[in-house]
Amino acid sequence: MPGTADAMVAEAIASPDEVETPLLEVDGLTTWLNLRSGRVRAIEDLSFSLSRGESLAIVGESGCGKSVTALSIMRLLPAPPAQIEARALRFESRELLSLPEAGMRAVRGRDMAMIFQEPMSSLHPLLRTSKQLTETMTAHTAMSKGEIAARAIELLKLVRIPDPELRLREYPHNLSGGMRQRVMIAMALACNPKLLIADEPTTALDVTIQAQILDLIRELRAQFGMAILLITHDMGVVAENADRVIVMYAGRITEQAPVADLFAQPLHPYTAGLMASIPRIDPNAEDHGRRRLNEIPGLVPSLQERPAHCAFAPRCPLAIDRCRQVQPPLEEKRRGHYAACWRSDEMMRGAA
Repeated sequence: MPGTADAMVAEAIASPDEVETPLLEVDGLTTWLNLRSGRVRAIEDLSFSLSRGESLAIVGESGCGKSVTALSIMRLLPAPPAQIEARALRFESRELLSLPEAGMRAVRGRDMAMIFQEPMSSLHPLLRTSKQLTETMTAHTAMSKGEIAARAIELLKLVRIPDPELRLREYPHNLSGGMRQRVMIAMALACNPKLLIADEPTTALDVTIQAQILDLIRELRAQFGMAILLITHDMGVVAENADRVIVMYAGRITEQAPVADLFAQPLHPYTAGLMASIPRIDPNAEDHGRRRLNEIPGLVPSLQERPAHCAFAPRCPLAIDRCRQVQPPLEEKRRGHYAACWRSDEMMRGAA
C-alpha cells in the first residue's frame, strides 16, 4: 500500500533486497454508520499494516473507534446500517472487501480470529462449552468427531482450565470470569489462526486474572507465531505486550510508533495525557505516592460532533488557532514515529 505511513515503516526496516508482504494491510479504512440522526463516520482514513508474528496495539479512550476498527476488519458490522470503505483491506494479499460473505466466513475463525469483550455476553448462555468450542473446528476442518472432541480438551488444557472434561459439559454461567475469558481464547485458537484480534481481553477481570490472561496470550503468540492486534485503553498493557502502538482519537490515528519510542517521548499531547494518567506509586516521594491522578479534561466528541479540524483541540493544553481550523496530517517525525499534530515538532525540541 504505497504512500501510507506503515508502508514506509515496513520499507525502512526490511532488507534492501526484499520487503516482506504484510499479513494485514489496511489503507484508507473509513466506516460509516447510518443512524437515526444521520450518516456519521466512526472511522476516518485509517491506514496501518501488521507483519507476521508482530504484536500491534491500538490504544485510546472509550469512543475513539478501536473496537469498530476491529469489527470493520473482520466485517462483523451489520450492513446496513454500517458501510465499510477502503483503498485496500488485505489479508495475505487477499482483498477482504471484495470477498463474498461465504468467502469471508471461511477466513473468520480459521485464519483470523477474535477475542471479544465481555465473554459473558459473547458466549451463548444456552449452549454448553463443548458446543461453542467445537463449532469452529466443525466448520473449518475435516477432523472427525473424535478428533474434534480430543482437540477441545487439548485447547482447554492449553489455556490452563482445570478439569477440562468437566468444564466442557458446563454452561457459561457455571464458569468464573477468568474461565469464560480462557474459553474465548480457546475458541479463537481452535484452528491455529495467523491473526488474533484481542479486543480488551481483560475487561472486568481482577488484576491477578488480567496478568494471567496477558501472560497466556504472550506465550501462545511465541508458541504459534501468531500476529496480535491488541485493542486496549491501558497504556501499561501496551508497554508489556506490544511491539508497535497506534494511538486513536475520534476515529483517526493521532500517533504511531514503536512502543519504546512512544514511551520515551510521545509527540502528541493526547498520548502525553494518556501516559500522565498511568497510576504511579513512588514510596520516596514527599506525598508517598498519594497524589491525585492526572486526567484529560473533557470528553471524546460524539460521532455527530466530530469536527473537520483537530478533534482533540478543545481538550488540548497546547492548542493554537491553527489546530481549531485545519486537521493536521499524520507525518513521520522520526524514523518510524508518526504524529498528527501541529505542535509535535515543538514537543520534540522541548524534550531534546
